[in-house]
Amino acid sequence: MPNVTSNAAYQQVLSMAVEDRSSGYQDLVSNNNALLAVMKRKGLWKTYSGPTVRETLQVGKNVAQWYSGYDQLLNPAIDLFNDAVWTPKMVVVPIILSLQEILNNEGEAQILDVFEQYMQAAERALEDTMDAGIFSDGTANGNKQITGLAAAIPVSPALGVYGGISRVDNTIWRTSTYDAHTYFSSLPATQVNSTTIRPMLNTIMTRHSRGRDYADLLIMSPEHYAAYDAATLAIQRQTSNTNLGTLGFSSLEYIGGGKRAEIVLDGGIGSNMPANTTFGINTDTLRMRYHPNRNFDKLFEGDGQMPIDKDAIAQFIGWMGELTMTNPMFNWRLYDSVPAS
Repeated sequence: MPNVTSNAAYQQVLSMAVEDRSSGYQDLVSNNNALLAVMKRKGLWKTYSGPTVRETLQVGKNVAQWYSGYDQLLNPAIDLFNDAVWTPKMVVVPIILSLQEILNNEGEAQILDVFEQYMQAAERALEDTMDAGIFSDGTANGNKQITGLAAAIPVSPALGVYGGISRVDNTIWRTSTYDAHTYFSSLPATQVNSTTIRPMLNTIMTRHSRGRDYADLLIMSPEHYAAYDAATLAIQRQTSNTNLGTLGFSSLEYIGGGKRAEIVLDGGIGSNMPANTTFGINTDTLRMRYHPNRNFDKLFEGDGQMPIDKDAIAQFIGWMGELTMTNPMFNWRLYDSVPAS
């Protein structure tokens, strides 16, 4: 334990504290967001290198040929693959203490308590910032924010550019959207409630599945989660205790349309989840790509920084990367544009 008696020693203690805790920040962030937790469990947090993040997409399909004897074997030229491209985003959380605070709390036990409080505050800011980013459209801070679900699975999937590819011109790159107020008239239903939510989900899951490919995670706003919970009798309710439930998320299990999926509630105080919304996500098609040298690491090597114009010591926790998608086909959004009717 260094002798906490000088500015240099205080800088060293702060940087040591950041470095010691940084190995757990990926868990800290992922365990605060259901989507990131599932992706981490599946090994979908992956590194990248270079100035951009690229995902190789299969955009064409080989054609098999039945033949016999001396039939000509066809081999047409086909464009099978293309790349979606994202610009990596950067985020930092500062940890800065003024020397006045340090001197007012001088003494080994007292200063370690102060460091702990500042570290916890920074960790909460990191959790909140990444959670907001996951639900964002990436436009905050002059388009410097991570590109989240608002852009990946938007309300209007036929508009805009995502991953450098126009969704106006390329229908294959569109996710799907269902407005409860207008789409399900054949049920008939115009509102998400305990009577309609299961038929709605069954319809969507049947339309957007192929073999083992389908939305395996349903992230629900409080309104949709309450409707689904009320729709399931206690004896039928499927509660997930093995995966997201063990991390403290309010979770159920959807069984219907020939498929099973985890259902998780995302809402409450300070929630970034849009109201009256369910995201249906095939988590195998998403990636959390991060730079191997900026994965919730301390920004400054050594003992941190002491600004030349401030009587303080500082360190930062930094991350660099992007949320990407490899296949939009099995990702969808259910929302209620007029929840009162």
